[in-house]
Amino acid sequence: MKLAILDRDGTLNAAGEPFLHAPESWVALPGVLEAVARLNRGGWHVVLATNQPGLGLGEVGLGELNAMHARMHRALAAAGARIEAVFYCPHAPEEGCGCRAPAPGLMRQIAERYGAESHETWVIGSGAAHLQAGAHLGAHLHLVCAQTAAEVLSGRPLPPEFPPQTRTHASLAELVASLVPAEPLPPPSAPGKLP
Repeated sequence: MKLAILDRDGTLNAAGEPFLHAPESWVALPGVLEAVARLNRGGWHVVLATNQPGLGLGEVGLGELNAMHARMHRALAAAGARIEAVFYCPHAPEEGCGCRAPAPGLMRQIAERYGAESHETWVIGSGAAHLQAGAHLGAHLHLVCAQTAAEVLSGRPLPPEFPPQTRTHASLAELVASLVPAEPLPPPSAPGKLP
């Protein structure tokens, strides 16, 4: 079992301020669709865990969120990729729920559903809250710095809000390349023979 729990905004797509409001605002970051496809081909289970405070605040409707995720699934499918399930916290920050990252509730739910042990789970995101939630599981923690955490790649140490065992990567594609071996090239054909 290999389980990758991805964050959405800043990891798969460009993050909105303070969050995405409409389906057409979901735009994949460069290389992420292919990276997810590579995980799939490598036998990984890939799921999404995301805080969606716009629902709890009444600024985003469930229909809009579902339409945004349908757009995401279509883009992934066109690249031969698949996210098996989307788990989200619908609560506003002040509601004090146990599922909103950095609380571990959503991560625990995912691990239980998949029967994944901590050593089989990779939590991958672009923000401290997602990785803090993964730290509660004892998962492998990976920060992708493609957008929201780009300043971390400057060589400075991680800010204190990040769990100390966090590893950093320039992009999701770079991380996936380290997790999934390159696909072998087909053998060369003999001279004078068509493949």
